[in-house]
Amino acid sequence: MLVRKLADIRASDANVKSDGWESARMQLKKDGMGFSFHITTLYAGAELNLHYTNHLETVYVIEGTGTIEDLGTGETHKLEPGTMYALNNHDDHILRPETDIICACVFNPPVSGREVHDENGAYPADLDEEEATAS
Repeated sequence: MLVRKLADIRASDANVKSDGWESARMQLKKDGMGFSFHITTLYAGAELNLHYTNHLETVYVIEGTGTIEDLGTGETHKLEPGTMYALNNHDDHILRPETDIICACVFNPPVSGREVHDENGAYPADLDEEEATAS
């Protein structure tokens, strides 16, 4: 059984910060569950162009508001507490938080640890823990 507290993860190296966001990596590849679980904060005013070509992601908005634009269809959807979206087709998208958004995220395959987005808005493919710490 895994039991972890958000405050402990936020105070550890499993809390990753980058431009426009911060992610508490609560569960990682090394935990052997087949997915990773994150509590992520998207900062108000950021514009995050992301395209997870190596991962599928599901996101549940806990707090805050903003929009997500599907660049494949041109559709824009409102994000607010209680909204879930799934990037089930490696969807190229732009997140625009109006306020800080706190969300729960699941990645498959799981991330290994310290990954941040590359120049295309993706996380690298299936890294081992040592590689992820160096990225």
